[in-house]
Amino acid sequence: MKILLLEDDIMLNEAITQYLGTIGHSVQSVKDGDECLKKLDEEKFDLLVFDINVPSIDGLTILEDLHKKKRMVPTIFISALIDIEDISRAFDIGCHDYLKKPFHLKELNLRIEKILKTRTAPMSHKRLSKSYSFDSESMTLYFNNEPHILPKRQLQIIELLTNNRSLVCNYDMFRDYVWNDDFIDNATIRAEVNRVKKVLKEDFIVNVRGIGYMVERPSS
Repeated sequence: MKILLLEDDIMLNEAITQYLGTIGHSVQSVKDGDECLKKLDEEKFDLLVFDINVPSIDGLTILEDLHKKKRMVPTIFISALIDIEDISRAFDIGCHDYLKKPFHLKELNLRIEKILKTRTAPMSHKRLSKSYSFDSESMTLYFNNEPHILPKRQLQIIELLTNNRSLVCNYDMFRDYVWNDDFIDNATIRAEVNRVKKVLKEDFIVNVRGIGYMVERPSS
């Protein structure tokens, strides 16, 4: 899941970012409202985790702005505020959950899992390894949230494996999806996959001898 975190407390920001990363999410973090809006203009996210009282523009105003633009993204607010008016406003403008500080990081994960279970739309951004993720909507491979540029055919290989995480993609699947050619031999497929593996900074593609290749789901 691709998550945008808005939290101005540096230590908490780092703790949440590291924790969510270790359990398989792709997290980008910002510390003020202006920076948050800039990220939202540049990229799409599956989930927003917002503090309310942050510099420049508060989290509630940012969510209101998104909804005015018809951009509906599941949102969890994390805040020390206990005023019922603030909590009511958060839910009125469309947040999915509200977590009062201080909280245990595992509790945040439980709230995220609850949202995951209720979501029906497929997520386009999927974690492949500790540092790699793939966005099938934009056909972009990311390394530590920075695009890793690859040729189109190699991106199609990554896309096929991403869409079938934990399943073995056999050679016929590569022929159909990547080459669209029934006469491509297995050796040609192996050679191209090996070229992909050589340029990756983390080797997440598993060779299943005699059958094909797969990407395992990152362990939590």
